[in-house]
Amino acid sequence: MSSPSKRREMDLMKLMMSDYKVEMLNDGIQEFYVHFNGPTESLYHGGVWRIRVELPEAYPYKSPSIGFVNKIYHPNVDEMSGSICLDVINQTWSPMFELVNVFEVFLPQLLLYPNPSDPLNGEAAALMMRDRAAYDQRVKEYCERYAKPEDIGAASEEKTSDEEMSEDEYDSSEEAVMGQADP
Repeated sequence: MSSPSKRREMDLMKLMMSDYKVEMLNDGIQEFYVHFNGPTESLYHGGVWRIRVELPEAYPYKSPSIGFVNKIYHPNVDEMSGSICLDVINQTWSPMFELVNVFEVFLPQLLLYPNPSDPLNGEAAALMMRDRAAYDQRVKEYCERYAKPEDIGAASEEKTSDEEMSEDEYDSSEEAVMGQADP
């Protein structure tokens, strides 16, 4: 690739041509949402999450910022911000990885193999280690409550960047950016 800009475009195009629904934010290609289905073999099967992706200027040399918009119960995902704790994204990212790897490999692996010894959600990690059946039930409850396929378009962020917004403030700003949803 001749530049990070061309690489961003290529990776985004590959992601858009795959089976993932991609919603662009603003006018650029640096921020967007991807609809992500829970892996078939996991407790998260049947759930759909809206993942916010931000590509830094130095992408692919610097990793993308990835976060769940709608809530998910998982030891390695912060329940409030949606931030994820995943070494391959946070520490060992390589320009050899592409965006599609995040959704085809990294996130499915995160959901299939939670790591309660390195938690962002301490309560989920403790429950997982203490009472696996109760943890499994809580995951299923969250999937039913927050990750229904028909609700994914209505998912709204509770926080953007480091600012807190009320749901009404966010809804009005989202409509201004994205326009009205099709019926």
